[in-house]
Amino acid sequence: MSSSSATLLPDLGTEILIPVCSVVGILFSLVQWALVSKVKLSHDTSANAGGDKSGKNGYTDYLIDEEENVNDHNVVAKCAEIQNAISEGATSFLFTEYQYVGVFMAAFAVLIFLFLGSVEGFSTKSQPCSYDETRTCKPALATAVFSTISFLLGGFTSVVSGFLGMKIATYANARTTLEARKGVGKAFITAFRSGAVMGFLLAANGLLVLYIAINLFKLYYGEDWGGLFEAITGYGLGGSSMALFGRVGGGIYTKAADVGADLVGKVERNIPEDDPRNPAVIADNVGDNVGDIAGMGSDLFGSYAESSCAALVVASISSFGINHEFTAMMYPLIVSSMGIIVCLITTLFATDFFEIKAVKEIEPALKRQLIISTVLMTIGIAIVSWIALPSSFTIFNFGIQKEVKNWHLFLCVGVGLWAGLIIGFVTEYFTSNAYSPVQDVADSCRTGAATNVIFGLALGYKSVIIPIFAIAVSIFVSFSLAAMYGIAVAALGMLSTIATGLAIDAYGPISDNAGGIAEMAGMSHRIRERTDALDAAGNTTAAIGKGFAIGSAALVSLALFGAFVSRANITTVDVLTPKVFIGLLVGAMLPYWFSAMTMKSVGSAALKMVEEVRRQFNTIPGLMEGTAKPDYATCVKISTDASIKEMIPPGALVMLTPLIVGIFFGVETVSGVLAGSLVSGVQIAISASNTGGAWDNAKKYIEAGASEHARSLGPKGSDPHKAAVIGDTIGDPLKDTSGPSLNILIKLMAVESLVFAPFFATHGGLLFKIF
Repeated sequence: MSSSSATLLPDLGTEILIPVCSVVGILFSLVQWALVSKVKLSHDTSANAGGDKSGKNGYTDYLIDEEENVNDHNVVAKCAEIQNAISEGATSFLFTEYQYVGVFMAAFAVLIFLFLGSVEGFSTKSQPCSYDETRTCKPALATAVFSTISFLLGGFTSVVSGFLGMKIATYANARTTLEARKGVGKAFITAFRSGAVMGFLLAANGLLVLYIAINLFKLYYGEDWGGLFEAITGYGLGGSSMALFGRVGGGIYTKAADVGADLVGKVERNIPEDDPRNPAVIADNVGDNVGDIAGMGSDLFGSYAESSCAALVVASISSFGINHEFTAMMYPLIVSSMGIIVCLITTLFATDFFEIKAVKEIEPALKRQLIISTVLMTIGIAIVSWIALPSSFTIFNFGIQKEVKNWHLFLCVGVGLWAGLIIGFVTEYFTSNAYSPVQDVADSCRTGAATNVIFGLALGYKSVIIPIFAIAVSIFVSFSLAAMYGIAVAALGMLSTIATGLAIDAYGPISDNAGGIAEMAGMSHRIRERTDALDAAGNTTAAIGKGFAIGSAALVSLALFGAFVSRANITTVDVLTPKVFIGLLVGAMLPYWFSAMTMKSVGSAALKMVEEVRRQFNTIPGLMEGTAKPDYATCVKISTDASIKEMIPPGALVMLTPLIVGIFFGVETVSGVLAGSLVSGVQIAISASNTGGAWDNAKKYIEAGASEHARSLGPKGSDPHKAAVIGDTIGDPLKDTSGPSLNILIKLMAVESLVFAPFFATHGGLLFKIF
């Protein structure tokens, strides 16, 4: 075993490096926020023209406003008013959701304490360590207390991350609309900077809170690092359980409003999307923020927290943990710290180094972000692996210690990082209307909605192939090099550029909202064209973000599975034993059950919304003519009530399954359930997300009419366009509710099993004990 002096970076260096990188990330996000807030939403005429009446900007603003025959004040005031309505709707929904979730958190925290405390009968005496009988470790009661604290901490951080992201997005959407009057480049920078605020806040907060928690827990645990990092796993569980409710609740909310608005507005009444006469438009725009921003933020935070926890648990029983090598032990966190710095440099490429002048430059600029961050991060990982790891060390591998070199870990993180990029680009190929798959789907609309649905489903199934091979290769390489620790750091590699990934992801809903605000404020079609171009690029990047989230979820849950197996003292998982095989079957069924619940929830919530929108069109005189105002508040309330009520059963399914299986059938069956849900969940998640994304962009392809082929299918209101709208409406719950929620199902069951592993190992398998 190597000595602790073998790392080039001293322990003190690590203690300074991690918090400094976190603080830099937080400061950078505040700077971006300050830049966005320079765009004014007030009636001050000099401020409206960017304080530059005489200069070029003031002059061009003036020209567009002259053509529109719209008074500048009215446009700005209208934008501010709409933004306010969206912000209020989103805030009230999140507060309602957090009240319910708070009750769940408290109840589950008590459960964690009781279950883990009972492992040694609530004894307060120190016990001999499981990996080294000569040493004494802290009692299970301590693990119970500290796991409960870290669970609450993870949940709280996740909630704060989602809430701040939503606040930033609703703050930026109208500002993006107003900037679109000066050109597409200005609007792009505003939307992207706002996304960056969320990305950096989340990555830096997650890292900082985890680091502080480890250091505070260390004061009590002292030499017992195995116990310390077991207790830290609660952090990932807290983060992911909040993400589940955020994703499912937000997803049901957004799609109920979206489907309701589309079916009555576009299909029945033939009015444009985001038309202010449609009562469901505000609810639809609120939904973009609570589902795609708050939900996505919590989701990726959960992935990040869990992959860090999985790596720390596996490493704590290896030479790092046994020899108390602090720097080497903190390797996962140092990789994330490097990620923040790399993403910071990458962001400047989008906002400062290159300027976007034309619509066609938007998507390449966003893709460039992914490539630049991946290339820079590869160099970053090489440096980190060289300074923070001893040249060789041992990693625990199912009962034996495996010799590993530091460059092996560089390859593990690197393979995860590049697999993420491949998954991102494959997702883009299958969901962007610049390529043939989506154009084929659009073309199939000539013969009606049925062929559109068939082509869309086929595209989704086909899009699973390459991502699965990418995940399979990264699993094989990383496991061969460094056992389960390799897989955990590969997942971290995929998430190391999370700040950039989230910035690109949050950019989508912000642009979408900007377009909606432009339509509702009655701005000219030229401005609407610019916001539509931003939105179409955002749609594709949102699909890339979902691809990342699903790919990382597969690696994270496998790493957590490895940590679970080592904590529950299982040496092998034999598929041929009935206990494991029934687990596999049930596990593979769970994603289907979960998808059925979430899709039906969207359907029933959308049904209520459609009835309400129809009622308003039929009973409010002057609504179609635009002389009366619709009742937006009722639609917002319908979405809120439906999503809160409907998110509880799918949430309960995911949270209760590992507990019930563990208590009644024992750890072998749990390991079968985890493997089964991972294998089927990844496939369904990728195909659902990509099918929905492709249908959405096929509709946008026809609407935009940018090519000869697209014009032959249009215009809006033609039969092929109506077929495309139906496909898009079917795809909505697939791509925004069921698909993205499945990656949380996979991770959450794994991390929950890991937290409760000692309890299952001691008291589980009641049915087999009785018979």
